[in-house]
Amino acid sequence: MALNKPYRQAKPPTDLTVAANQSVVLSFDDPGDHDRATRGRVAQLDSGRITVGGHVVFDVARREFVGQSETAPDSVHPGLWRQARLNVNHGLFEVADGIWQVRGYDISNITFLAGDDGGWMVIDPLTNGPTAAAALDLANRTLGERPVTSVIYTHSHVDHFGGILGVTDRDAVDRGDVRIVAPVGFLEEVVGELVVAGHIMVRRAAYQFGTLLPPGPLGHVDCGLGSALGLAPWGRVAPTHTVAETGQEMTLSGIRVVFQNTPDAEAPAEMNFHFPDRRALCMAENCTHTLHNLHPIRGAKTRDSLAWSKYIQEAIDLWADDTDVMFASHHWPRFGTDDVRGFLAMQRDVYRWMHDQTMRLANQGYGPDEIAAELHLPDEFDQSHVRGYYGAVPHNCRAVFNRYLGWYDSNPANLDPLPPVQAGANYVEFMGGADAVLAKARSSFERGDYRWVVQVVNHVVFADPANRAARELQADALEQLGYQSESATWRNAYLMGAMELRDGPSRLGWVPIESMAQAMEAEHLFDLVGVRFDPSRFTMGPLAFNFHFTDLDEDHLLGVGRSVIHHRAAAVDDGAVASVRIDRATFAAALSDAAALRDAEISGDRDIVTEFFGALTVFGTAPLVEPRPDG
Repeated sequence: MALNKPYRQAKPPTDLTVAANQSVVLSFDDPGDHDRATRGRVAQLDSGRITVGGHVVFDVARREFVGQSETAPDSVHPGLWRQARLNVNHGLFEVADGIWQVRGYDISNITFLAGDDGGWMVIDPLTNGPTAAAALDLANRTLGERPVTSVIYTHSHVDHFGGILGVTDRDAVDRGDVRIVAPVGFLEEVVGELVVAGHIMVRRAAYQFGTLLPPGPLGHVDCGLGSALGLAPWGRVAPTHTVAETGQEMTLSGIRVVFQNTPDAEAPAEMNFHFPDRRALCMAENCTHTLHNLHPIRGAKTRDSLAWSKYIQEAIDLWADDTDVMFASHHWPRFGTDDVRGFLAMQRDVYRWMHDQTMRLANQGYGPDEIAAELHLPDEFDQSHVRGYYGAVPHNCRAVFNRYLGWYDSNPANLDPLPPVQAGANYVEFMGGADAVLAKARSSFERGDYRWVVQVVNHVVFADPANRAARELQADALEQLGYQSESATWRNAYLMGAMELRDGPSRLGWVPIESMAQAMEAEHLFDLVGVRFDPSRFTMGPLAFNFHFTDLDEDHLLGVGRSVIHHRAAAVDDGAVASVRIDRATFAAALSDAAALRDAEISGDRDIVTEFFGALTVFGTAPLVEPRPDG
């Protein structure tokens, strides 16, 4: 991912924002967090900079401003500043005898266990190959070189498997030298997020993680789960083994592991696991030092907070008495049986509280926005590790509501609202025109009513995206909301929105699907064909194409008709208009550029095959804070 152009300087916080941030009292501070976050550090990367071909993937120097003052700048919520100062601690840390983590060179952690077979067990190889390779090199240089003999993916989010090619390669996995274990459903969920919804997910993730914001007190400060993402393409290697049941046991790298399957908790496919011979517990991303998202603002399947809470209780029942150290895929460990039990219990309770209180109000007829305004974490949760540095109570309440009741609040006025452009034009007309709206909105801005300014001026922007005064006022209000946000994801989203209103959408580098195709099943590629198929551009049919995937030695049939495609595996149609011999990478490349078919062997009507692939939609940069160019 890369910035397509320099952005203009952000504006400073207003006096009202400064007063709001200075009024925050960190009553939830836990002085033990600093000790936990720094405990056991044995080494650091020499320069703190990870580069590939001149491209900086991660650079701790860009975060040094966070460590320079305990007092938060006026443009940063003090709670988020505290979390950022903990997240910038970086290096190789000893967690327990034979267990180490590398933290602070990506948003997530990579964990190394010295195996009884002389190799490394790796847990969650970060987001991309360069950061994972640097972490492995740091561990080998400091602790003695070992081959990687097993890898565990805790769950199906890319920051926990995307760096796999930095710690091993496909040949080693194919030979059986490296075993890769993941929860059941892992591959299907990865495809859903990175392939079916992948293009818009990456676009929205830039808002959640603040990918393009310049680091600094007026820009990117933290991600809540970690200081920042490592920016390089991710890879993917499919798991060789899956975990489907709680209590399932494996021996990996000579180490005994007992698993707990936790689907629909923090990820649709996720698992915790215990090392009984080492009295260590990995809680994946189900328990970290923040209130988590029940529905991330980048988009994803809504999480089940009730099940999540119950899984944590199950982990307590299974392992708390036999655990001396607990670590996770983000942040720092907890040490000692009592500390682990107390930490898990509060994490359990916060997800149950959000579920139960949301549904208590929903059953009384409250809508999602009303519930979000009503609920606030009670004093019983006065602990730093359940604060909303990443998730946020208002967003999570809406997620619980949506999981049970969907987007519709049952008010028929909201059943079929006008689309934003048409609604914006009507609102502006009703309010007396753009100039009148902006005049009133500026008065609201001066009073510090930034949420209302954002809400009302958004109509002007969608009615007339060329209205520079509206864009600037909307950006100014978003910026102040960002400065006041304790949640890193909300701050990042507000500031990204302000940036793009001022300077237009940013173009993000996109990981080509062909780079992931080797780890995909053919069915997943046809799912993507369906998402990209535009029936207005290909009106022939019904007809069928035969495909033989040479790298899989599999036959597949693609049918087209009634404005939809259908797919059958292990099928051949003698009446197909064409038969194509192709590998998965070439097929994936052809989804974006039909010229890639020159590398395929086609019998029958080549022109129709080319015309079909040429009619598939190629996704561009989707605007998020203004209308699409086509309206």
